Amino acid sequence: MGGGQVLRYGASLTMSAALARLPAMSAELPYEYEDSVLHERRERVFLVLAGLFLGTLAMLNILGITRFIDFSFTIFGTRIPFVVAVGVLPYPMTFLCTDFISELYGRRRANFVVWIGLLLNVWVVFILWLGSALPGPDMVDGEVVRDVAGRLPVFFEVKKLAFGAVSASMIAYLAAQFCDVYLFHFWKGLTKGKHLWLRNNGSTLVSQLVDTVAVILITHYYAHALPIEADKAVFPQLVAFIAAGYVFKMVAALLDTIPFYVGVHYLSKFLKIDPHREHAL
Repeated sequence: MGGGQVLRYGASLTMSAALARLPAMSAELPYEYEDSVLHERRERVFLVLAGLFLGTLAMLNILGITRFIDFSFTIFGTRIPFVVAVGVLPYPMTFLCTDFISELYGRRRANFVVWIGLLLNVWVVFILWLGSALPGPDMVDGEVVRDVAGRLPVFFEVKKLAFGAVSASMIAYLAAQFCDVYLFHFWKGLTKGKHLWLRNNGSTLVSQLVDTVAVILITHYYAHALPIEADKAVFPQLVAFIAAGYVFKMVAALLDTIPFYVGVHYLSKFLKIDPHREHAL
């Protein structure tokens, strides 16, 4: 066998090994070339979903509790408090992404992305710490110089708030995301792949309740970063923060049911994946 033939044979074995790791296809393709194109297509879609998940996660952890948005309203003369952190706004997107990955690529890939998200949190914390540890014109003798109003430079204000948000979210994130992935596949197995709306909403609504309660309690008791009014009882204010955050996430989760259905319908055809019979693990 010539050198060229050996190379081609080795490449063929490598390609076959790679293709063997692909999820089962709903339609047989006659040519290895078409298999490789399908493999690339699947990996690109996975990269988009994982990138959107990780990018959103990094953004919400940095923005976190840098600002609170007041959606409070009045009903029959009674003011209903509804205040959410700006970091909550993009958070439902992370659950939508993991649901897509769970449905199309299986539990192992979804859990893998969750673990990468945890490492991303650690990376964000490290960069914030490194940025504050290195010398700069806003420091004198190792001490940060405040302005005439006693405020820290913008970076250090962001770092202070982001540290509180990331510390809270790292614990809540793991609990909520693994809960989401587990419940998604629990409902999928229980319904034998039917009732897509149930596993989409059922997993997200429960996991976001876990996340919201954990984030609010940790942010308050560990980071002391919630805008709590000192002259009022703490517990009712914490309940109001939890309720506002969860209602916002719940509404967002219900609204994403339609794009989830549409996305799964078209992506399963585009990627030639049958979610009803694949990813049994």
